[in-house]
Amino acid sequence: MTFSIVARCARTGELGVAVATAVPAVGSMCPYLEAGVGAASTQSWVNPYLAIDALAAMRAGDPAVDALAAALAADAASAGRQIGLIGASGPGLAFTGADCTPWCGQLTGDDFAIQGNMLVGEATLASMREAWLADPSADLAERLMAALEAGDAAGGDFRGRQSAALRIVGTEAYAALDLRVDEHVAPVAELRRVLGIARRQLLPFVQGMPRRDRPGRALPEDVAAMLLKPPAERG
Repeated sequence: MTFSIVARCARTGELGVAVATAVPAVGSMCPYLEAGVGAASTQSWVNPYLAIDALAAMRAGDPAVDALAAALAADAASAGRQIGLIGASGPGLAFTGADCTPWCGQLTGDDFAIQGNMLVGEATLASMREAWLADPSADLAERLMAALEAGDAAGGDFRGRQSAALRIVGTEAYAALDLRVDEHVAPVAELRRVLGIARRQLLPFVQGMPRRDRPGRALPEDVAAMLLKPPAERG
């Protein structure tokens, strides 16, 4: 009931997930990320612990392929699950259970995993891969957003559209970007609109926030001045 991409930026090391589906609040249930460890989208008949346990094992030092295998082995209903997973290094991984609702499938590469179920067809995933590979020089948010848009334009979920999310982690324990459209007739298009606003109003704030090695870091004056204005006056 979902299509997603989990990916890593080769230039920055950032990890991200973009996901859309035809149920509310996909961002609350499918994407799981941990800075310096990995990113996952757990979907179909969702088991969050597939992602949670795989990332925990990776944090402890297990290779992503072993972490994923162990998480799946612990789930007696894994045939109904789907998950994409990528670590801080190594290729993207995916699993699509035999009982996932068709059309379902997956595509993986050196720095991504793309997966979906309840889709109109395989063109959704193929279009996402093409968009992901189109411009490696773009930042991770743009590449993930482009992939999600391509999947949506190619048909996406056969039931329709309802929610979408985009989440990225960098070097800090908190998210570098976390955007969600929880209930909308065109959630991917709305997510693109929200991303545009976030680039102008949110990202400068996040980029100026305290960091683990600079806990007393002060927000740049121009960013503080911008955020003291009402939203409509920020440009």
